[in-house]
Amino acid sequence: MNASHTLIVADDNHRDRGFLIELLAPRRVIPAENGMEALSLCTELDEPWVITDIQMPKINGIELARRVWETKPGARFLFWSQYDDEMYVRALAKIVPAETVYGYILKNNSLEVLEKAVNAVFEECQCWIDPQVRPVQARAHKHATSITDIEFEVLIDLALGLTDNAIAERHYLSRRGVQNRLQSLYMKLGANAEASTLCDSELINVRMRAVALALQRGLVNQFELQKEEEKLAAWIKFQNSHA
Repeated sequence: MNASHTLIVADDNHRDRGFLIELLAPRRVIPAENGMEALSLCTELDEPWVITDIQMPKINGIELARRVWETKPGARFLFWSQYDDEMYVRALAKIVPAETVYGYILKNNSLEVLEKAVNAVFEECQCWIDPQVRPVQARAHKHATSITDIEFEVLIDLALGLTDNAIAERHYLSRRGVQNRLQSLYMKLGANAEASTLCDSELINVRMRAVALALQRGLVNQFELQKEEEKLAAWIKFQNSHA
């Protein structure tokens, strides 16, 4: 690796941040405690090189990369996270510029594997995807199971507890349009197949089952749902003010 090229290390966990700084020595490293701080640092560099956590306050690592790549598609990112959630893998696949180099590695890997990923992205100019993440990538890209953006929207609304009528109003859809999207979502998650195998349809709530299966797949998680709760609260406040 070019020791003169500055690396930004973004992680809200001070121990993880300190570990990376020690690992990267004697390279020049600038630490950032959250995504917004890292974004500000990236604006000062022509071609930022960034190692970032994904779940961080203010903006997460995926949003950080999206904003940087908008104006600097040659920036290199290595995502270093505890999570292989499909929602992150899916979001990342939508924003990676064709000309960039990036990596995704889980924090449960050994020091040797981490060094291999760092060298691949920043020295060898090669993409590096953790073998533990590849099956999630494959599922996210498979036509029969991949969730579209519009299906993801209604999934979030299901997880937030909204009714069909509320979902329709929030996204300017007809009730039939909402139900069509829900049926497609249930099929891809396998929720409707489970329900159809039961003799008594009252034994399972398909909406709740869909949320449970989405949680298992990592399509939703508590951290990101907290942000969606804030958006929902703002929408409800707006609706009440214009009632």
